[in-house]
Parts: sequence; C-alpha cells; structure tokens
Amino acid sequence: MQETKPQTQEKPASAIEEIIKNKYAEAATLKAEGLNPYPNHVEVRQTCAQAKEAALESAVSVAGRVVQLRLMGKAAFAHIKDGTGKIQIYAQKDLLGEDKYNFFKKHIAAGDFVLVSGHLFLTKTEEKTIKADSVGLISKAIRPLPEKFHGLQDTEARLRSRHLDLIANEDVREIFIKRAKIISSIRKTLDDKGYLEVETPVLMPNAGGAIAKPFETYHNALKMPLFLRIALELYHKRLVIGGLDRIYEIGRMFRNEGIDSTHNPEFTMMELYQAYGDVNTMADLFEEILGNAAAAIGAEKALYRGREINLKPPYKRLSLPAVWKEAFGADIREVLNGREFRRGELAALAKKHGVPFKEDDDAAKIFDALFDERIINSHSDPVIMLDYPTAVSPFSKTKPGDAELVERFEAFVAGGQEIANAYSEINDPADQLARLKDQAAAKAADKKNEDADILDMDYIVAMESGMPPTGGMGIGIDRIVMMLTGQDSIREVIFFPTLKNAEK
Repeated sequence: MQETKPQTQEKPASAIEEIIKNKYAEAATLKAEGLNPYPNHVEVRQTCAQAKEAALESAVSVAGRVVQLRLMGKAAFAHIKDGTGKIQIYAQKDLLGEDKYNFFKKHIAAGDFVLVSGHLFLTKTEEKTIKADSVGLISKAIRPLPEKFHGLQDTEARLRSRHLDLIANEDVREIFIKRAKIISSIRKTLDDKGYLEVETPVLMPNAGGAIAKPFETYHNALKMPLFLRIALELYHKRLVIGGLDRIYEIGRMFRNEGIDSTHNPEFTMMELYQAYGDVNTMADLFEEILGNAAAAIGAEKALYRGREINLKPPYKRLSLPAVWKEAFGADIREVLNGREFRRGELAALAKKHGVPFKEDDDAAKIFDALFDERIINSHSDPVIMLDYPTAVSPFSKTKPGDAELVERFEAFVAGGQEIANAYSEINDPADQLARLKDQAAAKAADKKNEDADILDMDYIVAMESGMPPTGGMGIGIDRIVMMLTGQDSIREVIFFPTLKNAEK
C-alpha cells in the first residue's frame, strides 16, 4: 500500500484550541473508565528497524508514534515511527475483536504513541507490515501535529519548535544523528592515540585563554564575580604541567558577542594538548581527526557554502609567506614590524589590489581583508595554512630565528571558513607574562577593547613549575558538523540555538 499524505490542512488557532480542549476531555474520560492513557511501563521487544529486518510470520512487539492513519471501515492501515524508522501496521476488526477495534478507531489518532503486537506479513505492494493482534494506547497526544508542516517552514518557527521540526523533517533528524557520529569519531580517534578526556570549570575567576567578550555572573556565597568560559586553554596547560601529557575536552564555550551564520553565543569547542608535540604534530593529528570524522558518516565529499569539498586526507599545507608572495608579488615582511603590522603599507597594498576596507579599520582588519579575498578564497578543499605573522598570533611560539613569524596553523574550507587553529605553545613563563601584560595594557588603554585577554597570574605561577614543549589545537565542533553535513547556518546543527524572545 502506498503511504498516504496527511489529509488535513493546518487549522486556525481557534480550531486548534478546540481540539486541545476535546483531547484533554477524552484523556480524562479514559482515566475515569480505568483506562490509563499514560501507563508507567510497556514491554517493547523490537525497534521499528529490527521488526522490518525480522523474518515474515515472526511475532513482534513494537512501540512508536502514529504518523499516518487510514481508516477503511472494518480495517485500518497506519505507520508508526520510533527513533530507528517507520513500520506499517494493519488493524483488522475480525482479528482484534469488535471492542478493541472500536477503541482503536475512536481513541487512537495521528500523534499518539501506541504499542503494537502481531505477526509480520507482506501487503500486495510488498511492504512488510505488522498484522496487529493487539494495539495499546501508551501516550495520548493532546496538541495536533502540523500535518503538512505549514507555519513551520519559516526557519525561525522551526528553531523555536525543534521538537516538531524533528518529528516532521527527516533531514533534520539525520543532521543530528551525523553530529553524534562525528563527535563519537573524534573521541575514538583521540582515545585510540592515548589522549585522556578531561573536564575543566565552566565558571572561571578570569575569562582567559582567548580574545573574546565573556558573560559575567556573580557567586553570592563567595561574594565574587565569575565568568562563563570563553576557552579551555589555561586550565588544560595546567594539566600538562601536572604531567598529563595528552588531554582533550569537548565542551560548551560562551562568548557575549554577535550572532550570525557561523556564530552562536553558546557553542561547542574541542581543545587538545600534547606534550612534546608542536604545530606540525597538530597538523598531522588534524588530518586524522577530520578524515576519520568524514568516514564515520560515509562522506568522501561535501557540498558546503556552494562548493564541493574533497574530504579525503592528506590536505594541502601552505606557508603564508610563500602564498603572500604569490598573491601580491612582495615579501610579507614589508608589512611587518616585529610584533606589529605596518598599517600604511597594508592600506597601500589593499588599494593597489582593489581590496575594500574602511578608513578606520586597524591594521589587523586590513590584513584579514587581504588574506580573505586574495589568498584563502581560492581554496575549497581543506587547507592548512602555516607560518602566521606574530602580529596576528601573539600567543604562539615564534619560529626559531624569526621573531616576525610564529608556529601556528589555521585550517580552512570552502574559501575561508576556519575550522581549526593550532600552535606550538609558549612554555617560557617570562615570554608568556610579557604577552599577557601587553594584552592587559591594551585593555586598560582602550575601554572599547572589551575582547582583550585578562592577565592570569595563577597560570604564570603554574608555568614557573616547568612546562614541556607542547602542541595545542582548537577545533570548532559546530563548524566541522556544518561542513560535513552541508549546512550554511550554525543554527541548523545546534538543537536549541540562541534566539530573540518571540513577539507576543
């Protein structure tokens, strides 16, 4: 039998309110008659997927939500759905008996959860179906589902009613199933390589480890301000100092900043650190992590931001000074001055090559504009860009003999979407203290600079105990999932993204 499409249109609000009122009354009537529409326990022996794989004539007992229902006098067809898929059921008056069949017709509707027992057979259209000898109501749905998903095609409406989005949209369910598989693959890759998964505080006395604006709160008992973490770095390095040589954490970060297609105030980040590693160790590991994650969901290629991406490692590795020379015909050192940029030279270069920028943009923003438009935009497949200027990477180790460049890489896909960032970590406490002081001074001098890092002297004290050479890497989990599943908005890969209050 062909699946039937829902037969009713989305009802106006007044009609829905009447249905809800009647459903509550129906549930109350069932309870009064001693028929509990919300039993405490049910005996489920197979999932829908397992039942579909069982041999014909097998006895099965399956539970799920009724998603389609077709009544035909003395018989009815329906589809029920659980987390593994759908299966058809066939309810016949002669088999169920008149009382049970009448109960089925009167009290079971689309949206309800049922427990169905019976034997498998093939319909004339060769669809494996449960011929029911028992159909029990195990949860009465009160509010009608949007049967054609009218009113929830709007993105904002879908995100505010994610439960309905998941019920009605198989593609959405598949995205989040893939997300779980991707994260599981990342954990397996690291666990197999001897990394230890750790947990560090979400509430921190200082919002350190990154350049970002934090959310601030207050602890009443301790009478002190606290910050939701913006990064994991400083606690992780303490653990490396303490002798945990390979560690990682996958957790929520919080940044009190803007919202767009790639940014949500609450997001998932992974950071990892490896003693005796460096930026090249991290590059090798990144290739393995991303390659394994793609394989875990069966993706050799992805279509992301309008570009086809080849996910099979190895990935191209480029040195920024070399590609800068190729793009602009000049040595990158012509726009560098130690740990700072030469703004005038950058502005002149941007004007020469027709790269737009604002007159009040600082040197770093002009550099980013040149990099984005003239260098990284031409690369669709994953690319690992190495050897950044110290001016944009103040917390990486400098390259031996070259104070203007650091041992850092960023990984990009689809012409500029950053998905990973890695360093050879600073383990010289004097160098680290000087750089943190520079950031603290910048914050004090410029009240608009709310994103500057905060000096964490406890971390410097920990470093003074000795920290081995270390490689560190951060990977944006949400962005990896976006790329691997072909989603252009971060809101499509987070179950409950941050939204403005709904208008009343």
